Amino acid sequence: MNLTTLKKAGHFPTLVTAFLYFDYSFMVWTLLGVLANQIAAPESLNLSAQQRFFMVSVPILFGGVFRLALGLLVDRIGAKRTGIIAQLIVMTGLGVAWHFGLKNYEATLAMGAVLGVAGASFAVAMPQAGRWYPPNMQGLVMGLAGAGNIGVVIDSLLAPRLAAAYGWQSVFGFALIPAFFVLAIYIIFSKEPPNPATPKKLGDYFRMFRDKDVHWFCFFYTVTFGGFVGLAYSLGMYFKDRFHLSPSQAGDLVALCTAIGALGRPIGGAISDRIGGIRSLHVYYTVACVALVLGGLVENLYLNVAAFFVACGAFGMGNGSVFQLLPQRFGKELGLMTGLVGCGGGLGGFLLANMMGQSKQHFGSYLTGLLIFASLCIFALVGLNFVKTRWRTTWGAVAAARI
Repeated sequence: MNLTTLKKAGHFPTLVTAFLYFDYSFMVWTLLGVLANQIAAPESLNLSAQQRFFMVSVPILFGGVFRLALGLLVDRIGAKRTGIIAQLIVMTGLGVAWHFGLKNYEATLAMGAVLGVAGASFAVAMPQAGRWYPPNMQGLVMGLAGAGNIGVVIDSLLAPRLAAAYGWQSVFGFALIPAFFVLAIYIIFSKEPPNPATPKKLGDYFRMFRDKDVHWFCFFYTVTFGGFVGLAYSLGMYFKDRFHLSPSQAGDLVALCTAIGALGRPIGGAISDRIGGIRSLHVYYTVACVALVLGGLVENLYLNVAAFFVACGAFGMGNGSVFQLLPQRFGKELGLMTGLVGCGGGLGGFLLANMMGQSKQHFGSYLTGLLIFASLCIFALVGLNFVKTRWRTTWGAVAAARI
């Protein structure tokens, strides 16, 4: 599929602006994780390992919860208005943190809650872009919009260096500069998708949970996105602690590992369009499981980085596969389902970051936390084998794309 086909099939400016919005939001969402080494340093807030990992998991948790709220708003007031409101809230939080500073551990947790609104941008950008395109292009389109995960790479490269030069609290001010440009571009060029969804109520979320497929999609995304974002938040502290690196060196390695995960999302979606999301996910869960175990065991820095590079890539491609399947099953309720599965993904990231912190605090290493999350990959494989026949012979049999 070439660029010309992509432009003609839907509204390309909206796809680009959805990507930019999600890209910037993901960059801001991961700020506490990227700055954690400097925030937690003895000369700063002097946080324990458990406090550090809980601090970075708070934005992930609230990002997941707020996806439900933004998913409702998208269906009621439109994706564009919801996106503008969310961006203004995040910009206000950044301005307050920059001007007044984060003086203690509790203030960082409050800031983490505000940054969760940035993480919830997923529930806006994905349906806004996806509803413009036909079913057979959903894997690629949702992958391209979701490739805004690349924002964490920008974060990891720049934020530790800016913090070293100007102080970590100044980074919140620097983050406001691109915010104004992204908001202006989003307001000017993005458009509401055709055939807007029927407004949903909070009770509709509970109604959706009567469908067992909702549980499976939430769980599958809990593992793929939770794995990716949990590593994105945690690897900086992991590399610094385990291999005694500087914050900037650790940030460079995080950028390397998360870049492949972000870029892998559209690739995973495109591959799923060709061979089906179920078959793709079997491969990605298997690879991610093995890579996490190796990451916890390998002592050599280069081999360790390689293991997490592979893990992030597998999780990123898995994200694309889940969102290739989701519109085929829940196309008419995509906004609602994006919020639900996005919440699951946020919870997965919260679990991984916390498990790594608890593992370090109580056992002196990260291995236990990584092994627990690797076991979730095995459960996901079991789940895929459990549902694949039913999916392929029911809604998959009439879908306009391979599953």
